Amino acid sequence: MAGFPIYTLESAPEGSKPALQGLAQAFGMVPNIAGAIAGSPKLINSLIAVFGQVHGGSFPEAQIQTLLLTNAVTNGCAWAVAFHTLLALKEGLAEADVQAIRSRRLPQDGKLAALSQLARTLIEKRGRLDDHDVASFTAAGFDQALVLEVILVIAASTMTNYAGSVTNPPLEEMFSAYAWTA
Repeated sequence: MAGFPIYTLESAPEGSKPALQGLAQAFGMVPNIAGAIAGSPKLINSLIAVFGQVHGGSFPEAQIQTLLLTNAVTNGCAWAVAFHTLLALKEGLAEADVQAIRSRRLPQDGKLAALSQLARTLIEKRGRLDDHDVASFTAAGFDQALVLEVILVIAASTMTNYAGSVTNPPLEEMFSAYAWTA
């Protein structure tokens, strides 16, 4: 596959620089996947806007990371799996639950399992949930309306996962302990 450039704050197209500056402030660096996505100012800015909605939504950060890690595994994006493994562990997810998601199994924690299952089912069924899928989610204590918010998280992560799979950015050293293959 043709190599996509990994843009920096200095080399990125002008329209991508504000998004990269925001990421640098949030993470202390520009992640390689964002540097690759920055080749399209429309995509990087859309991604930042959607993730702003995700992180400002109803789910606590640990549940968001459960969804993002599940989505990365289900979509087969190795860079995103490593990144969200680190973030999930930082948010306090049990290592056993993180490893379960990375192995395409459900976490032991019931609420995280319901989130992970719903995300995987939505992706695998291309959004065609049945009553049982929704009932399993709500039985774990989630409001039915949160199914729609899970779709928002999937939309954000799908943009990242697909762009990561297409651009194949190198994995930063800080994430190498969490390298993953499909």
